[in-house]
Amino acid sequence: MTAVSTPVAAARRSTVGLVVLLGSMAALGAVTIDLYLPSLPDVAADLGTTPAQAQLTITGVLVGAGFGQLLVGPLSDAFGRRGPAIAGFGLYVVACLLCSTAQSLETLALFRVLAGVGSSAGSVIGMAVIRDLFVGPVAARLMSRLVLVIGVAPLFAPTVGGALAGVWGWRIVLALLVVAGLGVLVAVWRRLPETRPEVAAPADGSVATRGRRVRGAFAGYLPLLRDARFLGLAVMPGLSLATIMSYVSVSPFVLQEGFALTSSQFAMLFALNGVALVGGSQLNAALMERFGSQALLRTGVLLSLVFSGALLWVVLSDVRSLVALVVPLWLLLGSAGLVMPNAVTLALEPYGASAGSAAALVTAVQSGLGGLVGALTGLLGGDDTAMVTVMVGATVGNAVLLAVAAQRSGRRRAARTS
Repeated sequence: MTAVSTPVAAARRSTVGLVVLLGSMAALGAVTIDLYLPSLPDVAADLGTTPAQAQLTITGVLVGAGFGQLLVGPLSDAFGRRGPAIAGFGLYVVACLLCSTAQSLETLALFRVLAGVGSSAGSVIGMAVIRDLFVGPVAARLMSRLVLVIGVAPLFAPTVGGALAGVWGWRIVLALLVVAGLGVLVAVWRRLPETRPEVAAPADGSVATRGRRVRGAFAGYLPLLRDARFLGLAVMPGLSLATIMSYVSVSPFVLQEGFALTSSQFAMLFALNGVALVGGSQLNAALMERFGSQALLRTGVLLSLVFSGALLWVVLSDVRSLVALVVPLWLLLGSAGLVMPNAVTLALEPYGASAGSAAALVTAVQSGLGGLVGALTGLLGGDDTAMVTVMVGATVGNAVLLAVAAQRSGRRRAARTS
């Protein structure tokens, strides 16, 4: 028993190393988008397509990640965290290699979907490992730290991607993702502990037992889908990601073409906006012990609503000022750092036995909404008006979900006291 429990105990003791590893795994999906993002206009020109169609190579990653997460979650509950993580990142490396040789938009989009499937292992297993080891405020604080690690790499990814693409073309960016995937794969192979205790020391490793585990793990989606509280909390970070992705998917065109920013200026502004998301999540971690997840979630939703409304006013007033656009956008992205970790923590808290499946649904909703929003923003015109329209819709949706949840909680408390 000592040999089995040692990796888990060591993971609890070395939370810094664990968060860095899990953050690197989860950040790979974001880097897959952000490193490549400045190349979108070049991809559209090189492959003879439109900017809106080129955005499908962003949407494809998110859709693939959403599908992959629904597979990885139950499999990690059945077979443990390590095996699905290694398989996922192996697929990612192969898919990115194929992306770098694609000769048409359709082929590139298809392989980007596969890359999204492979990268999905990072976010799902990262959340599940934290839930395996921690609960309550400690888990929420670690989720916020995870956002910090996830956010650092994408801060610099557009700068690196834009510089490389400017010298050697956009395909070198995809080749660099192969190298990044290999690095994460080796780190997972050597450092990721098995935190699923039933899998770390199985009483019966037969094929029949494993088959029952797989069926049971996928069946674990049923109680999650019947839990209205869980579903509401799962949708909230998805809508926050939709807010972020509406900005990400059109920002090269809005900022570089609408405000005549150079690639370097765009990369610097993108990094500045990334600081807002990271800063919001770290503020959340600092305030967690004092206020708790519920109060911070309410605050984040309210601030998101206010700042998206301010953005709407700027766009409808046709104020052609970069500062007027960026300031409320920066604050809106920062407020997402309060919404996402708290909603995830509250959603996963009751589901320790099926943390992989619960994390998979949460992350799949995030990726699915993000992918749909990327396409919707393009369909609405791919400009600042389309971006802000989607942002307002997403923040209003979160406010409605929060109000309904509060009303139902009040009714349950009243029923218990009557």
